[in-house]
Amino acid sequence: MDSLKLLAHPIRLRIVHAMGGGRLLTTAQLCARIPEASKATVYRHIDLLVSGGILEVAEEHRVRGAVERHYRLRPDRAVVGAEAVRTLTPEDHRQAFTTAMTALLAEFNAYLDREEADPVADQVGYRQHSLWLSPTELTELIGELRAAIVPRLANSPSLERAQYLLSPIHFPVEGPQETEQPTTETG
Repeated sequence: MDSLKLLAHPIRLRIVHAMGGGRLLTTAQLCARIPEASKATVYRHIDLLVSGGILEVAEEHRVRGAVERHYRLRPDRAVVGAEAVRTLTPEDHRQAFTTAMTALLAEFNAYLDREEADPVADQVGYRQHSLWLSPTELTELIGELRAAIVPRLANSPSLERAQYLLSPIHFPVEGPQETEQPTTETG
């Protein structure tokens, strides 16, 4: 199964989010992170991600006669390449966007369900801005966002860091506007 198909499921996408920053997590820890899914469901999705090469077993320990596995994300495999994106149909894009929004909503609800959730203190944001951009300006903006985000993707978990989910989304709401020529009255 290719990366797109593997990542195109809200539970698998949430597992990938949880594994970010070089974390090593067990299935039990992932089940706690996704309490609305059954343990069997989380186990099944972890197996698919391991089979697809997106997760790998980093460590194994014997715990009361069972083998406890710690998984690690392979960030180089947890991406959908530009070539794959070019082959997507509008329906494929619709499905991928729906999956991303479903996972985002589930993550936000899980955050709000935590007893210590404080959207003001945590600087939670969900603003939308309508921008007028030329193709060049859009390319520049995407480059600037990447320049700000990519170095922080290497941050590892620590006592002073909380994991945030950042979801930049952009798409044209309407096409370029034809400029209206001012009319002059003659008379």
